[in-house]
Amino acid sequence: MIRRLVAPSHLIVKINVTPIIDVALVLVIILLITAPMMAVADFDVDLPSARTRNVDDEARVNVSLSRNNELAVDGVTTLRPDLPAALRTALADHTGDDVLVVVRADARIRHDVVRSLLDDLRDAGVARLAIATRPETAPR
Repeated sequence: MIRRLVAPSHLIVKINVTPIIDVALVLVIILLITAPMMAVADFDVDLPSARTRNVDDEARVNVSLSRNNELAVDGVTTLRPDLPAALRTALADHTGDDVLVVVRADARIRHDVVRSLLDDLRDAGVARLAIATRPETAPR
């Protein structure tokens, strides 16, 4: 029996990390784009129009109030009696006392309901409040 000597094939045993890094960077970009969209409640809120200033760079908590009196804190639907607990949970996610609470109330909701919500937020210990509006389309 004749044995042949076959040269052993050299296997590449290194792991190529370039595709892994590419996938990780794509996932980070997707997360950075979609994260701000997830902080707003799913129900439809028609904001009133006004001259506004941007607060995009500040730490904030969104409180949404729909036309049907549905209430959400940072996208999590809650009941009115549970608002202080939901607000404490949302504020715990942010560091510092300089968190802006933005009220997104539907334009067709009665003024006294929004005022009552603002009072409840003040009673819950919120120091900074803002009311969200959409920019005016035509100057007055």
